[in-house]
Amino acid sequence: MKRLIPLLLAVLCCAAAGCTDPIDKAAKKRIFSPEDPPKAIASASQKLPPEDVADKPQVARRILGMGAAETTERIGPHRFTAAITFEWTGGTGRATKLTENRTLEAGPGGVAGDFHAVLENSRDQGLEVLRVGGQVFARNRYGKFRQRLRDRGIAESEREELFGAVRDIDELFLGRMKLAPQGTVSFEGRTAWKYDVSLGPVQAAKPEVRVPPIAQAKGGADDTTVRRQTFFDKRDPKLLQGEVLVDAETSVVLKAHLDGRLSVAGPDGEANLRMTLTAALADIGKDPGLKAPAEFLPDQDKPLGIAAALDRFGIPHGEKKDAGSAEDAPDEEAP
Repeated sequence: MKRLIPLLLAVLCCAAAGCTDPIDKAAKKRIFSPEDPPKAIASASQKLPPEDVADKPQVARRILGMGAAETTERIGPHRFTAAITFEWTGGTGRATKLTENRTLEAGPGGVAGDFHAVLENSRDQGLEVLRVGGQVFARNRYGKFRQRLRDRGIAESEREELFGAVRDIDELFLGRMKLAPQGTVSFEGRTAWKYDVSLGPVQAAKPEVRVPPIAQAKGGADDTTVRRQTFFDKRDPKLLQGEVLVDAETSVVLKAHLDGRLSVAGPDGEANLRMTLTAALADIGKDPGLKAPAEFLPDQDKPLGIAAALDRFGIPHGEKKDAGSAEDAPDEEAP
């Protein structure tokens, strides 16, 4: 009888709990749990004390590398402008210069909000991306807007790339941007921490990650690819100076002025690159009132260039019959 009592209690407990398998219970919890928030929203909730930037490199990297979506989540609507100048000088003394201007208007709504991104350079090139109410429109500098119904995240990628000017310079200088605190100042009516920028010491090498070898062309890499790879492999930071203002409330970079120099030793001698950046946020908290373009071209499955080439050579396409089919072939005359 004494043995039956514990068994009976176990049966009753099992019945009360429904004899649920722990693995099934955990699986149901994962399936029916709320969806995780987007990465930008989760990152925006992270506390990044700007006063820790000088002493904690991981905090500095997070602030300097903050993207457009997270910035909008933290500080709300704003207007971002940046001017970047690249000036190459080779062994022959000949200089090549390029100036790039970037503008990003961010509306309310955070990561999923409206935005208008414009990129132009001194070589008369550029692009423009506009997202309003979930609809995406894009064009090159002198083209017409075209609606992009199947954007597949390209608009978000362009927004992040355009906004990441400070992050890109920090990466080009191998993460050696050193920030020295200079107290607080006022910018756009907000309290900001001011930091002087200098070139820091060489960073410790990261553990090597084993990856598959890069596929090479049979004839070897082309000259442009070789030059780019040489730059990334052999770039040597020489100088970096300027200042950065970090918002005391949100840890967003409000303003940055950077001036840096890199050198690259190549087969034709040493080449030098000077980069200057002036970037700032304005109209913080103001809704830009973005609207869809009044006129735009509809989305299309195939680029116009393909159809134009087919028309030029008289090759049927689209609703026309396939070129070279038996039905279209001329009747052969009897001998």
